Amino acid sequence: MNGAEALLQTLIDSDVEVCFANPGTSEMQLVAAIDKIPGMRPILGLFEGVVTGAADGYGRMADKPAATLLHLGSGFSNGMANLHNAKRAFTPIVNIVGDHATYHLPLDAPLTSDVPGHIALTSDWNRTSESHTSMAQDGADAVAASYQGRSANLIVPANYAWTEGAEPVPAPAIPAPEKASDETISQIAETLRNSDSACLFVGGKALREDGLKAACRIAAATGARIISEVFPARIQRGRGRPTIERLPYLAEFASDTIKDIKDLIVIGTKAPVSFFAYPEKPSTLWAEDCNVQTLATPIQDQIAALEALAEALEAPAYEAQPDPELPEIPKEGPLTGEAVGAVIANYMPEQAIVSDESNTSGIFSYGYHDAAAPHDWMTLTGGAIGQGLPLALGAAVACPDRKVINLQADGSAMYTNQSLWTMARENLDVCVVIYNNSSYAVLNLELMRVGVENPGERAQSMLSLNNPGLEWTKIAEGMGVKASQAKTIEEFEAQFKEAMSTKGPRLIEVVM
Repeated sequence: MNGAEALLQTLIDSDVEVCFANPGTSEMQLVAAIDKIPGMRPILGLFEGVVTGAADGYGRMADKPAATLLHLGSGFSNGMANLHNAKRAFTPIVNIVGDHATYHLPLDAPLTSDVPGHIALTSDWNRTSESHTSMAQDGADAVAASYQGRSANLIVPANYAWTEGAEPVPAPAIPAPEKASDETISQIAETLRNSDSACLFVGGKALREDGLKAACRIAAATGARIISEVFPARIQRGRGRPTIERLPYLAEFASDTIKDIKDLIVIGTKAPVSFFAYPEKPSTLWAEDCNVQTLATPIQDQIAALEALAEALEAPAYEAQPDPELPEIPKEGPLTGEAVGAVIANYMPEQAIVSDESNTSGIFSYGYHDAAAPHDWMTLTGGAIGQGLPLALGAAVACPDRKVINLQADGSAMYTNQSLWTMARENLDVCVVIYNNSSYAVLNLELMRVGVENPGERAQSMLSLNNPGLEWTKIAEGMGVKASQAKTIEEFEAQFKEAMSTKGPRLIEVVM
């Protein structure tokens, strides 16, 4: 075997089954290895941001890493925004980054760059293979590192990839997540027993159904509120599951939500801060006299910690909450984000997966979906827009028997619209709902919030998507995805209902 083949066989033996790829010349030996050795599904993305975002969606839903195949520093850098989001989601990913042959680097060829410098910006596990015989072990180590909630980056010089005489290594042992200490659980139990204004601030895997049920037991025993982080990686919602508050995005609303909390217990995330700094507004959102304690970090076993805390408090068994009522679909009126949300909540199938990058258009209908069929909801964890489409793509690869719904703002969709081509090529069961308001609406809001009250024509031109307008049905059809346009509630209801009853990629443009 050559180095590339030994690396690939080790990845396959380590249960890495999918490689999202945008390869170049330096990765051709790895391309050939995927062709030669069965067990790895290659999926081509036409832009590296699609590749990395898809690996994020796959990892969130599969709870194991996909590989990516990226070309040199420039290719890796094209994927960095969605690796930033993946890092904030603590998604396991193994990035294989090809580099020039070691003897070619001193020649400073046109594509030569500081690849280690590029990858060091996004992760704390980075390695460059030092020989063809080390590549397989490097791959195994990268897989093990990814299970610690990291994007693990392995740089592979081309000459090591093509050199013969390498062998695969055994799959790494994946240790169970670290548990919260008995002392931590005891201290927080004591805090909750004595607090008259406590809150469980929940994120990460604590937002899976078992974690939410344990949190509800704790709340029943102590009177604590339960609030989720603003942008969770994955939360399990819908009928039969606990319904909890979500911290608002806007800092002033978020701080008002938790202003009276005296004891903030953080699980699977960190204490909330404002996304941005604003003139004369605080950046931390909790009150000055609030006591902040961490029950479990994002890489610890958060569900076990909640269950242990519930037992320490002798909390009662989980008692199911009454299901909220489904929102009524308006019979007439404008096609608003709220009307779209009502339709989706009513027609969402069992065990659907939602990739939510609706931004301002979906902000007021989020709560509607607590009454929908049971589903998983993924959000824009790191704030780097252009995540929604590839996240949906990766989720559909991870869970081919589940309908995936992408709620997508039009401006951020343009960052990674190439995802539609890959959805068509792989025949993925994704329904993309594009909210076309012809604007970066969230930035119009932010312009006002930083104190710009009367923006002029030039400022407004940088936030508008008109002149020319985007024609999403043509964009989708040009990439092989069936598309339709809805301008009324009745049209959207009919189109979405039909999309939920059929398989394959579909795009519905909602003109708002």
